Amino acid sequence: MKSAGTAASVAEPGGRSEGVGVPRGLTALLTTAMAFSMMQLFLLGALGPRLVDGLGVSETLLGLTTTVGFGTAAVLSPAGGRIVDRVGPRRALVALLAVSGAALGMIGAAPGPALLLVAVALGGLPQALANPATNKAILAAVPVPRRGAVTGAKQSGVQLGAFAAGLPLAAAAGLLGWRGAVGVAAVAAAAAALWAWRALPADPPPAPAIAVRATAPSDGPVPWLAGFSLFLGAGIASVNTYLALYGVQRLGMGPTVAGALIAVLGVSGIAGRVGWSRAATPGRAPWLPGLLAGGAVGAALLLAVSARFEPLVWAAAVAVGVFAVSGNAVSMVLVMQRSAPGRAGRDTALVAAGFFAGFAVGPPLFGLLAERGRYGDGWALVAAEFAVAGAVALLWAVRDRRTSRTDRTATT
Repeated sequence: MKSAGTAASVAEPGGRSEGVGVPRGLTALLTTAMAFSMMQLFLLGALGPRLVDGLGVSETLLGLTTTVGFGTAAVLSPAGGRIVDRVGPRRALVALLAVSGAALGMIGAAPGPALLLVAVALGGLPQALANPATNKAILAAVPVPRRGAVTGAKQSGVQLGAFAAGLPLAAAAGLLGWRGAVGVAAVAAAAAALWAWRALPADPPPAPAIAVRATAPSDGPVPWLAGFSLFLGAGIASVNTYLALYGVQRLGMGPTVAGALIAVLGVSGIAGRVGWSRAATPGRAPWLPGLLAGGAVGAALLLAVSARFEPLVWAAAVAVGVFAVSGNAVSMVLVMQRSAPGRAGRDTALVAAGFFAGFAVGPPLFGLLAERGRYGDGWALVAAEFAVAGAVALLWAVRDRRTSRTDRTATT
C-alpha cells in the first residue's frame, strides 16, 4: 500500500511543479462548480414547504426526489470518474455547470411531480462529475502543500449552495415565487458554465483508455471510505431534505425562517470543511472521519431534543455542518493522499458513489416517519446512521495504522 504522502506527491499528467502557486481564480471556480452540482438538493429542501403546498408534493415524494437524483448520481459515478480521467477537467466542469442549469430550469418549469422527478434525475449527472472533475483539476494545477486547503475550500462550495438556497433564494421565493427563485439559480449556473469555458486552459485530446494495475478491495481506503460515505450521506441527506419542513410542521416556523436553518447549516459547513481539510495531514487524516461522525451523532440527538426546546435546532444545524458535512471533505482529502497516479478520478468516483447511494436511501426512510409526524424517530434514525459511519471509519483507521506499522517493520 502506498504511504499517505506518496500518491499525493505525484501530480497528474500535465500537472504543475510544487513551486508554482494556485492559478488565479481556480479555487473560486471549483467552489462554484461544487455549489451548483448539488444546488437542486438544497433548493428542494429549503423550498420543501412551498412545494408541499403549491405543487402537491407529499412528504414521502419529497424524499423520493432526493432518491431519484442521488440514485442516478450513484449509478453514474463510476463511469463519470473514468470519463473525467479521459476527457480532462475543463470539458467535465463545463458540462457539469451546463447540465446543472438545464436541470434547475426544468425544476422551475415543472407543472407537477412527474417532470420534477425527471429534472432531478438529470441533475444526477453533475453530481457524478463534480468530485472527480474538481479533484482532477487540483491534482493537475495545485502544488502538494496547498491541496488540502484548496480541497477544503472547493468542498465548502456544496455548503455555499446550501446557504444560497436557504437564505437569498428562499427569500427570493417570497418575492418571485418558488419558480422564479429556481429560475435565477438556473441562469447563474449557465453563466458559470461560460466562466469555466473561458477561464480554464484547454484540455489535451481525450486520452485512450489505459490499463491500470488492479488493486485488491482491501488494499486501500477507497472501499472503507465508500462505506463510511454511504451511512454519512444517508444522515446528511435526511437533514438537508427535512430540516426546513420540520421547522414549519413541528416547531411552528414560517417558511423563510425555516429556510434559514439550511443557510445556517451551509455556513457552518463551509467553515467546517475548510478547517477540517486543513487539519487533515497524512498522519492525522485517517482518524478524522470517525471523530467527525461522533460529533454528527451528537448533532442528530440535538435535533431530537429541539422538539422540546426549540432554540436547540439552531445549534443542531451548526453542529451538522461542522461535523457531518465536513466528513465528506476529509474523505476527499484522503482519496487524493492515497490514490495511485492516474486513478484519482476513478477512486474519487467510487467514494462519491457511496455518498450518493446514502443520499438516495436516507430521505425516503425518513419521509415515511415524517409523514406520520414521527420526527423524533427520524432524528434517532439519523443518529444511528452517523454512528455506523463512525464505526466503519474507526475500523479502517485502526487497520490502516496496523498495516503501516507492519510495513515499517518489514523495511527495517
